[in-house]
Amino acid sequence: MNRRLTLINPAYTRLWLGQAISSVGDAVFSTTLVLWVATELAKGRSWAPEAVSGVVLSTGLAVLFVGPLAGVFVDRWDKRATMLRTEVFRGSLVAVLTAVAFLPARDLPIGAWLVLIYLTVLTLNAASQFFNPARFSVIAELVTGEADRARAAGIAQATGQVAWIIGPPLAAPLLFTVGLQWALLFNALSYAVSWVAIRSVPAPAGLVAEQDRKRAERKSLAKEFTAGIRFFGGNRFLVALLVLAVIGQLGIGALNTLNVFFATRNLHASAQLYGYLGMAMGIGGIAGALCAGRVVEWIGARRTTWVGLLVSGSLLVLYSRQSVFASGVVLLFVFAVPLTMLNTAMSPLLLAATPREFRGRVVAVFYPVTQLSSMLAAVLAGWLAGSGLRGFAGSLAGLRFGPIDTIFTAAGVAVLAAGLYARSALPDPQAPPAPAPDPAPAGAGAEGTS
Repeated sequence: MNRRLTLINPAYTRLWLGQAISSVGDAVFSTTLVLWVATELAKGRSWAPEAVSGVVLSTGLAVLFVGPLAGVFVDRWDKRATMLRTEVFRGSLVAVLTAVAFLPARDLPIGAWLVLIYLTVLTLNAASQFFNPARFSVIAELVTGEADRARAAGIAQATGQVAWIIGPPLAAPLLFTVGLQWALLFNALSYAVSWVAIRSVPAPAGLVAEQDRKRAERKSLAKEFTAGIRFFGGNRFLVALLVLAVIGQLGIGALNTLNVFFATRNLHASAQLYGYLGMAMGIGGIAGALCAGRVVEWIGARRTTWVGLLVSGSLLVLYSRQSVFASGVVLLFVFAVPLTMLNTAMSPLLLAATPREFRGRVVAVFYPVTQLSSMLAAVLAGWLAGSGLRGFAGSLAGLRFGPIDTIFTAAGVAVLAAGLYARSALPDPQAPPAPAPDPAPAGAGAEGTS
């Protein structure tokens, strides 16, 4: 492959290319379903918002309930084969929904359409809980070194941001000009492209050897799941990273839920301008992700994490005091840069602290917990703004406070506190990771599930 077109190494580049196309397909798929439910199935119905929220809820349920157990199986299975089979399954599932979508919408009751959509989204995201830890393990073998792993994480975050910039504007024309089925078919084909890209990457030798050892030492499903939880809970580094990630979700959850109200009330902007705030964060996220590898190489992943928390917490507090739309846009762009850098820096730290045989289970605990914390933060922020601090007004040192800016300020202070905690809680990066628990004798797993 032409060196100018290579990201980190050729194998990683091929894997990235497939995932980039698949990510755009996922963005088109998600946006298409939301638009179709809102503008066709539930058009003019009082329960339209609830119908749309069911799509989001289906995603969250898959992450929370399938994710933790999926890691046990991923640690048992061939990682590359798991990725390939998952892409076949997901592509086939979307292809089935595409075929059904050729039916006129009136041929099925609205309830049947909604159940079909929710089950498809739930199953697709359940399959993703197997794919994502497997990809994490494969990338860990393909990319070595803290700086390169940070670059890989940064590239992945930037790719995800770009996919969500490209996907939604592409989904609407596809849906309203050529129809639902063709928008869905786009996603099915994106899984096929991803399969081809994964197939072109040779199986990492380290994972093949690990798979052979795991097969010889197979234990019961319950024992392996318990061993993963015990390992995670006994590793100070992993626990500290999880605490930091959970606290970091406070700021994001508050922004995602309340920023539209902050824009209209505090920044005195029209609702039509709200999209520019999201665009500013998206561009800042891309900039931060692309710069993260160089910053980690310069100051290290551990320092990037705690400095990023301190800077982003301070910027969130500063954003909460804004009253002019233009300054709010600029601050959100700047805020997204260190926030994305610290999220990127956590990836090599997570890899360094996790032995190969536990990677699937660690990822399957880490990300569902952060997903749950993000959901809870959003719910808490909404409740505080709508009920808990409703009508709140006060002043301190000449500064006036209302409900939304108070919530943003509190979230920023929490992120600042997390940065101070990270500086002392994250162990020395030169220290070796905690050893994995001793495996049980080979015969101990005779009763296990395969």
